[in-house]
Amino acid sequence: MPHVILEYSTELADDYDLAEIAQELFDVTLASGVFGAGKDIKTRTIACENVIMGARPETFAHLTLRLLAGRPVEVRSTLAKDLLAILEKHMPDVGSISVIPVELDPEVYVKRVL
Repeated sequence: MPHVILEYSTELADDYDLAEIAQELFDVTLASGVFGAGKDIKTRTIACENVIMGARPETFAHLTLRLLAGRPVEVRSTLAKDLLAILEKHMPDVGSISVIPVELDPEVYVKRVL
């Protein structure tokens, strides 16, 4: 079920292999053992234009990890740190890198899968 969503400054696509980074984020999420089968993990990247920020260089990578509520804070914290480590490894010169786990309410989350 988890959604691993990497938003980034558009120009980062010129210098970094976003497909490789997305695959490694997927692999680390799967290897965590927190989630079931890999078919449940959805990893994607989204380029963001018109970024205005105070950090220099004026580039960013922000990862949102959406997961169903109920996991202990220690689990969410470990996942966030592990995912941040991937971004730091691949994007050492990016101005701002962040990760936030966001819990989804299972009572209102709906989906359709073929």
